[in-house]
Amino acid sequence: MTTTPEIAVVEDDAAPLTHHQLRELYTLMAAVRHLDTAAVAWQRQGIIPGYAPELGQEAAQVGSGYAVDRTRDFVFPTYREMGVARAMGLDMVGYMATHKATWHGGMYNPLESRFAPIQAVVAGSVLHAVGWAHGQTLSGENGVAMTYFGDGASSQGDVHEAMNFAGVMKAPVVFFIQNNGWAISVPSERQVAGGSVAARAAGYGIPALRVDGNDVVAVHEATRTAFAHCRAGHGPVVIEAMTYRRGPHSTADDPGRYRTLDQERLDAGQDPLERFRQQLLADGVADHAFFDEAQRKAEQEEATIRAGIEALGPRPGAEMFGLVFQEPTPALQSQAAAWRKESDHV
Repeated sequence: MTTTPEIAVVEDDAAPLTHHQLRELYTLMAAVRHLDTAAVAWQRQGIIPGYAPELGQEAAQVGSGYAVDRTRDFVFPTYREMGVARAMGLDMVGYMATHKATWHGGMYNPLESRFAPIQAVVAGSVLHAVGWAHGQTLSGENGVAMTYFGDGASSQGDVHEAMNFAGVMKAPVVFFIQNNGWAISVPSERQVAGGSVAARAAGYGIPALRVDGNDVVAVHEATRTAFAHCRAGHGPVVIEAMTYRRGPHSTADDPGRYRTLDQERLDAGQDPLERFRQQLLADGVADHAFFDEAQRKAEQEEATIRAGIEALGPRPGAEMFGLVFQEPTPALQSQAAAWRKESDHV
């Protein structure tokens, strides 16, 4: 008989969230919500060619991203972690440039931001995160990697390999799963055997936390606990944040083909932004004037980001050859020369 690994009891040196931090979390969630819904409109208007919305997942992303220590940790995202990027203070014009396909991986510096380039390969980010985390162990550093993926991606073989390696090597990595109920058009119960991604962690000797992904404070606390566990040398942690994708998988998706609006409203539960708003009001942490100001700032921020995106011009096509190998191969140099000859007008 196997036993389920438990999170190590580690003294957390971080103080409980202050009222200021709680208000900051709401401000971040409001900014993410407004930018996210605006980005869908941008795609419809032809400003960006595609976008993966995260409506309903703001608490999971902001709460986890807010726990990252940018002086030593590193985040490995998918294509849907705009809320994490915003919580970590990235240049959002640089981040959103990825959705315009303007440049490779986003026009931001991954080393400075501690936010790896967006990963469009399903579950591809988990391998990178485990490799970086193992590097921390080998070098004697105390950084923690956090990698994001969804319930659908959890069925990829890469996740098995990453978790197995991390479990054996006790790599300091947090596997953060946003279980939003859908693997594109397939509901979780039809593709996650056993009904829980977190339950799989025991097979790799990894402790797991299953948290209400629509409660930003609970997500933040779970993430902070996981980071403390990893940082103390106890190995990886799996977090499964139970949330819901309110809307399409991407701007190319039509959710009406696999669920009704009534089903979406029924299954989604309480809106995480409104839920946190009511909590702050009830606890006397914020008032209506604060929420009005947060919305005003969110709208102003979105307008600034949109203007920055629209001002971006095309990049030189020859750049594609400069980011393949550290030292260009003869074949690549030949291809670059041929491209320049045929495309000198680009």
